[in-house]
Amino acid sequence: MTITANRRAIIAATLGGAAASALPDAVAAVRTPSPNPIVGSRQPALEISSGRIRGFEQAGVRAFWGIPYGAPTDGANRFQPPRPPAPWSDVRDAICYGPICPWFPSPMKDVGAPENPEGGFLLYRNWMPQTASEDCLRLNVWAPPGSGKRPVMVYMHGGGFVAGSGHGLPAYDGANLARRGDVVVVTHNHRLNMFGYMDLSSFGGRWSQSVNLGLQDLVAVLQWVRENIAAFGGDPGNVTIFGQSGGGGKVLALMAMPSAKGLFHKAIVQSGTFPNSNSMPAAEAKETAQRVVTLLGLDGASLDKLRDVKVEELCAIARNIITQAKWKPVVDGSILPSAPGAPGALSSGVPLLIGTNLNEAVNALDNPLAANFDDAALTAAASKQYGAAGSVIVDACRKSLPGRTAFECFGAMGAAGIREESFRVADRKYALNGQVWQYLFAWATPMLEGRPKTFHSAEIAFVFNNAGLCRNQTGGGPAALALAGRMSDAWIAFARTGNPNHVGLPHWPACAADHPTMVFDNRCEVRPDPDGPGRKLLPPI
Repeated sequence: MTITANRRAIIAATLGGAAASALPDAVAAVRTPSPNPIVGSRQPALEISSGRIRGFEQAGVRAFWGIPYGAPTDGANRFQPPRPPAPWSDVRDAICYGPICPWFPSPMKDVGAPENPEGGFLLYRNWMPQTASEDCLRLNVWAPPGSGKRPVMVYMHGGGFVAGSGHGLPAYDGANLARRGDVVVVTHNHRLNMFGYMDLSSFGGRWSQSVNLGLQDLVAVLQWVRENIAAFGGDPGNVTIFGQSGGGGKVLALMAMPSAKGLFHKAIVQSGTFPNSNSMPAAEAKETAQRVVTLLGLDGASLDKLRDVKVEELCAIARNIITQAKWKPVVDGSILPSAPGAPGALSSGVPLLIGTNLNEAVNALDNPLAANFDDAALTAAASKQYGAAGSVIVDACRKSLPGRTAFECFGAMGAAGIREESFRVADRKYALNGQVWQYLFAWATPMLEGRPKTFHSAEIAFVFNNAGLCRNQTGGGPAALALAGRMSDAWIAFARTGNPNHVGLPHWPACAADHPTMVFDNRCEVRPDPDGPGRKLLPPI
């Protein structure tokens, strides 16, 4: 398997959500890993724009789950822009997560990949049942008790623009982050795949705004935050959006959207700079939509019948089409005027924190290459892919990453395209206003004999200060807990002030010509462009 092929295959699986895994029985039984015991006392009713809600206390933090921020998107609302939820008169219990967007292979089944049990073990994939429904415009809030004007942190989940949910991993639990930082944390579900990214606008009439519906849902979340977050003690004038993988792509998309301007004030992109994977041209999107309409036996005159098509049928078509045209945002010239991350699409007044993991695309999870991968195998793989330049590339990577194993260097080479694009975005932002900080997450898990190293998604538990909650991934040891504190404090400081520096880290300069980068590991340090010499020799994905 070549480096590039390995890289592309795993990126495709990650963006498509196909990396989700079933858990071993012993892990699957632990639906709510400790700590974070849930206290059984419900909170007094809280008034929001749609009515009164009642949450519960989660280890000293108020939690409100499954709050509607939009109306159901089935029937006449299918493939239409989000609409406000219908108000309710009684007190609504907000003590259960809401439905997720339908996705493959069926809206009533969790997506799993039993052939990838190690990934399932580390990330607690399918850690709890998730019900799919077109009534999926729901969000969750964690807030410390009492009133105030706390920073608000709105998280965009991963899974590309195809799959996932705001409560799909225990790492997304916002209680520890809210408690540690005295901040308000919001996660949410929104439309994905065909339901969020089929462009029907060329059919005109009531379909004229039926493009980038998933992105329009994200704007609706931020509008809900502006209108309601003060009731939870949050400051609508200090909102940070952050997200990982596809969620990082969503952050970049929001930075490019005129309708999102002013709804957020800081942005964090975690492993979200996948070249050519965060948007598609309008012509291609319209062609895909026409294919779907034709497959359904419809045309412009009968398009209203879309409301009657079974969800299962739409999911089956969406899955078949994804191999030819991934569901993702459309550069339509209006809702999304330009490609996410492009020059001029980076919100000039919004500070940016951006970075990646050491082994984003190639890691040892269920990977037969990892068992006996040594220096000879590294050189052979690089030479097969890059010819005579292979040994030069390996030498440069080795010098860039002292002390790392051959497989870690292999993984870093596989992540080169993602990291190079991250640097390009940082450079564009630096040229715009200089308000950008860069990081590299390089901490290797001790779990599974230490083989997985620093895999894609590994940093999420640390950002949310959930290293203790996600012990399958981190081991829950002192080093992991300490790093989670330092890393979550950086995210909190950035959300509070627009600068990630705090007393627990060495001074972290903003981006400059030499790309000072905070390397998060057992020993955190700033290094200029840590893997630059090797990375710059590799061709883009």
